[in-house]
Amino acid sequence: MKIKFTETDYGSLTELSERNKKPHRKPIRPNIFWRTLMRIVAAPDLIATKFKYEKIGMEKIGKGEPAFYLMNHSSFIDLEIAATVLYPKPFNIVATTDGFIGKDWLMHKIGCIPARKFVSDPALVKDMLYASRKLNNNILMYPEVGYSFDGRATTLPDTIGKCIKMLGMPLVMIRTYGAFTRDPLYNYLQKRRVKVSARVECLLSSEEVAEKSAEEITEIVFGEFSFDNFRWQKESRVYVSEDFRADGLGRVCYKCPECNQEGKTVGKGVHLVCENCGAKHILTELGELHCLTDKETLFTSVPAWYGWERECVRRELESGEYSVEFPVEIFAAVDTKRLYSIGSGYFKHDSEGFHLTTDDGQLDYRQKPTAQYSVNADLNWYELGDIISVGDLKCLFYCLPKAEGVSVAKIRLAAEEAYKIDWAKKNAKNG
Repeated sequence: MKIKFTETDYGSLTELSERNKKPHRKPIRPNIFWRTLMRIVAAPDLIATKFKYEKIGMEKIGKGEPAFYLMNHSSFIDLEIAATVLYPKPFNIVATTDGFIGKDWLMHKIGCIPARKFVSDPALVKDMLYASRKLNNNILMYPEVGYSFDGRATTLPDTIGKCIKMLGMPLVMIRTYGAFTRDPLYNYLQKRRVKVSARVECLLSSEEVAEKSAEEITEIVFGEFSFDNFRWQKESRVYVSEDFRADGLGRVCYKCPECNQEGKTVGKGVHLVCENCGAKHILTELGELHCLTDKETLFTSVPAWYGWERECVRRELESGEYSVEFPVEIFAAVDTKRLYSIGSGYFKHDSEGFHLTTDDGQLDYRQKPTAQYSVNADLNWYELGDIISVGDLKCLFYCLPKAEGVSVAKIRLAAEEAYKIDWAKKNAKNG
C-alpha cells in the first residue's frame, strides 16, 4: 500500500493547511452496506487462514447495549477480523490519521475516528463519547497504537482505565492468535501459511466498569496485554517453514549481544548474522533462536533479545551516553488531502527529547521526553521505508533515515524509557 504525497517546503505548509482545512466531522453510524462490504473484503484472507473465533462472557452485555472493544495489534488482518466478529453491529474504529490521507471520505463512511499516534487530542475523546452516547455505536480501539516489533504488546497508555471509566461501556477484549506469526511487521509483508483465530471476551460489564476504579481497570487491561506471540508459537507447535522467515529481523534485533555493535545484524532467509563479529543465529520453524557459530547463545527468543536491547538503552540514558543523530527525508501531514515532502533535514534524539530541522532552516522543531509515552516508529511505512514520526496537533513529521544502520526500534525503546525516567524524576521531586 502506498500513500499520496507532493513536494513543497515547510514555509508553505500553513497556507496549504488553511486552504485544505475541513470542519471537524463527528463520527457517523456506518450503514449496513459498509459493514457488509468490509466483511466481504475480509473474507479471502480469513478463508485462507481458516479463521475461527470463540465468544466468552458476552451475556454480560445487555441486548442492544454498545461495548468498548480493545484489540491487540499485529498486522492488517486485525481490521478484517474485527469486521467479521463484530458483524452486523455498527461500530466506530479509532484509526491513525495517516490512514485518512487520500481516502478521507471512505474512512469516514466506514466509521473511522481519526487519532494522532501518541498525541493527546481532546477531539478524540469527544468523538468517542458522541459515538457511544449519541449514536449508540460500539467502539473499537487498538490501545497499543503501533504494530508490535517483537511479538509482545507495545507500551500501553496508563490512562486507559480513565478512558474506559469515562465511556462507561462494557469492556471487551479481542485477542488474536496467529496474526503476528502469519505476518510480522519486520518480515516485509511476506505472509506465512499460518492459521489465525481469535477470542472475544467480555472482561467487564458496564456495572463492573462503574464499580471499579480507573487503576483497577488499567491493571486488568495491562494483564490482558501481557502476551508473547513467539512463546505462543512454540507452545502451540505452530511451524513456519518459509525460507524468508528471518528477513528483516535485524531491524528488531539490531544490537549484537556478542560484540555489542549496532546496525550490523542482518536478517536474511532463516538466519540472523552480525556483519561485524560473524555471530550467526537461525530462526527455527518454531520461532526460536539458535546460535550456529562457536559463540555463546545469549538469547533463544526474539522477545528476550529485544528486552535486553531495552535494558541497554535505559542504561545509556541513565549514564547520559544516549544520543543519535542522522540525516532524514521529512514528510509532513497537516491535512488529509495528501502527505507533503518538505525536503531533507536532520534528526536528533537524546535525553532532552527530539530535535528536527530542515536543511533550508525553515523548520526547527523540539519535543520534550514527557510529551509522549512512546513514539511512532514503523517499518516499511507505506513502502517508503522505516520511519520515526514526531509532532503535535498542528503537524506530524514523518522522518525517513538516510543513513545506514539507523534503528527506529532503538529510538522507540529510547523514547519510552526516557519518558519513564523523566516522570520518575518529576514525581520524586514533587514527592
